[in-house]
Amino acid sequence: MIMHRISSVMVALALVPLAALAAGASDISGTWSASFATQVGKQDYTYTFVVKGSQLTGHAKSDNGDTEITEGKVDGSKVSFVENLNYQGMPLRIAYTGTVVSSDAIDFTRDVGGQAMEKLTAKRTK
Repeated sequence: MIMHRISSVMVALALVPLAALAAGASDISGTWSASFATQVGKQDYTYTFVVKGSQLTGHAKSDNGDTEITEGKVDGSKVSFVENLNYQGMPLRIAYTGTVVSSDAIDFTRDVGGQAMEKLTAKRTK
């Protein structure tokens, strides 16, 4: 009986760091940057993410302006959000889907108004 309890406690203590690591893997709050090629040339972005539970908010900043992130979600290592950009006086909806690949990198695909798909990797700014 005592050995069973000791074993149970040791297993529980061993799992605590693993649970903390798993929970932290998708904590993407902070500043991220990306530089990538598009149909209109090279784009340089700075993303500021704020995660509360599964909700993602923040800003996407580029040469085209500073846009509030909407429809943001974090589900484990999956990330999604929308950037509603005003591009040359026209509204442009850019939908991002991504995967957290490490504590310092997120691989994204962006759907630019249903007209183009672009891939990028955002890196955590330190």
